[in-house]
Amino acid sequence: MNYVFSNPLKVMVGVRGEVGNRLFLLQVREGRRLVILKCEKIQLGALAEWIAQAISDLGRPEHLPDDLTLEPEYEVDFVAGDIAVSLDDATKSIDVTVQSLEGDSSLILRLTLEWAAALAIAITRLVESGRPLCPLCGGPLDPKGHDCPRTNGHRPPIR
Repeated sequence: MNYVFSNPLKVMVGVRGEVGNRLFLLQVREGRRLVILKCEKIQLGALAEWIAQAISDLGRPEHLPDDLTLEPEYEVDFVAGDIAVSLDDATKSIDVTVQSLEGDSSLILRLTLEWAAALAIAITRLVESGRPLCPLCGGPLDPKGHDCPRTNGHRPPIR
C-alpha cells in the first residue's frame, strides 16, 4: 500500500517503552487518515540531521508547530526501511519517502519548512533523551551493566 500525504495536518514522533527498550514511532495525519511507522533510532537521527542541513539551505522557517506528541493509538502500519529525502526549491518544501522494510508499502510525505524544522527538533530531543554513551566505546550504558569492548570486559567504564 502506498500512502501519500501532500499536505499533512500533523506529523508526530515519539516513543513507547522504557529507555533502552523503546519503540520509535512516526505518525502522520491528514484529515481522517493516520499512518504509523515503526522506525529505528538511527534512521530518525539521520533524518533529523539531513532535514537540519536542508533547512539551512532553504532559509529560516516561520512559526513552528509545537505539538508533535503521538496520538494514543499506535498499531504500526509498516516498519521503515529505506528513507529518501529531496528538496523542492520552488515550493520550499521537503519530500520524505519511506519504503517499508518488506518493500510492499511506502509513505510519501511533503513537509513545509515549518513542519520539517519542528520534526527535526523533536527527533533530536528524542534521540538525546536515551541512555548515556560510554566514554570509551561510544555504546549505550545500560543500568544493568555494560561490557565495554575497549576494556575487554574486565572493568566497568569510567562515567
